[in-house]
Amino acid sequence: MVKASRAAAVWKTYREVSTPGSPGILTRIRAIPRLIGGVMRGDYQGMGKSKLAMMALGVAYIVSPVDLIPEFLVLIGVADDFGVFLWLAASMLGESGRYVEWERKRIMGQVQR
Repeated sequence: MVKASRAAAVWKTYREVSTPGSPGILTRIRAIPRLIGGVMRGDYQGMGKSKLAMMALGVAYIVSPVDLIPEFLVLIGVADDFGVFLWLAASMLGESGRYVEWERKRIMGQVQR
């Protein structure tokens, strides 16, 4: 069930990125540092600091040598890291796309700070 939801999140993000007029993947990736800064400063209300903290924990889990399921259990050990990676990638690309749209609206004067 959890794996299916991760796959669904990745598919949804892929559809968002490939929609005409939507920010492209490179635009989204370049927006990630601005997104983090905007959330930390409180400028961008579209994402809470708690979700940003969860994403930071996801990064820490992926790079940490200590896992809930050790890597020597080859298929299972790698699968848990990959699942976290899929969630993190889908979340960051989705959030950064929404952030780019928010920036565009703000530049056009459609959004208050």
